[in-house]
Amino acid sequence: MTDRAPFDALRMAVQDGARALGLNLAPDRRDRFERYAAELIEWNRRVNLTAIVDPLDIARKHFLDSLSVLAACDVHPGSRIIDVGSGAGFPGLPIGIARPDVRVTLLEATRKKCDFLRRVIELLELSHVTVVNARAEDAARDSFQREQYDVAVARSVAALDTLAEYVLPFTRVSGVALAHKSGDVETEVEQAGTAIAALGGRVRRIAPVAIPGLSEARAIVVIDKIGPTPDRFPRRAGMPERRPIR
Repeated sequence: MTDRAPFDALRMAVQDGARALGLNLAPDRRDRFERYAAELIEWNRRVNLTAIVDPLDIARKHFLDSLSVLAACDVHPGSRIIDVGSGAGFPGLPIGIARPDVRVTLLEATRKKCDFLRRVIELLELSHVTVVNARAEDAARDSFQREQYDVAVARSVAALDTLAEYVLPFTRVSGVALAHKSGDVETEVEQAGTAIAALGGRVRRIAPVAIPGLSEARAIVVIDKIGPTPDRFPRRAGMPERRPIR
């Protein structure tokens, strides 16, 4: 294998996987995914961004998993999207690369990760993507952020009742919050019912998603925002994880 071969495999996986998810990526979009992966691998040598460093794994486990959001929910041109707890940019940056017709905010609490996100945005010329360096619990109390987004999304291992308290305060009434999940999703949704209702949400559906090349079952929980989030939410930093709403 040449040095070029792993990135050729990444490009093919992104192209074919996106098509399987109902997306048609122009060549310049595929170029951006390749450059994003190369930058991620380079930065990861000095900043802990991801344990996944093989280009093909990056394509499947990061890029396509992120793009599955677009297969689970209609995202209209001009929509405002916030990625809560973006980390190395997932799922917000792949969404921003694939959909230059939407506006994406990447919310991340760690400064070094924000530095990486800003570098990728500059490198890929993603003028419709911005970074906010703050904790979700603090940013959601900013009037410029609270209930301002058509779509709020989180890709996290946190329980759904905790994730709901992070994403629903950012979601406008009649907007939608999306949570990546795996495992026993139906039980998790049932356990999170009290929290979701208290935060102004209602589960619309559990959307199963199949990621080409991955065997693990995944799903996206689609939550409609049907009423405003009460002012007392989100609670102070750390509380959503320590004491979920139940």
